[in-house]
Amino acid sequence: MLDEETLPDPRKYRKMADAIRAQIDRGVLAPGDPAPTISELSATYGCARQTAAKSLRTLVDEGLLIRYPGIGYYVAPRRRG
Repeated sequence: MLDEETLPDPRKYRKMADAIRAQIDRGVLAPGDPAPTISELSATYGCARQTAAKSLRTLVDEGLLIRYPGIGYYVAPRRRG
């Protein structure tokens, strides 16, 4: 049985995803730019690597990032339409 202390704080992964999304929206991160790494995010936000990875996966699911296994996460090309 999992207790609340062992579960990742959903607000942390959302906060990280929101911050990266805002950088993309403002043009700070442009298509093709590398996203922050899992290590950078976990150090910056003081969270587990799993939580940082979940934030990046969220942005992949939204189509904002592309994951290249063994290389990292990059900002996806902007969608036209």
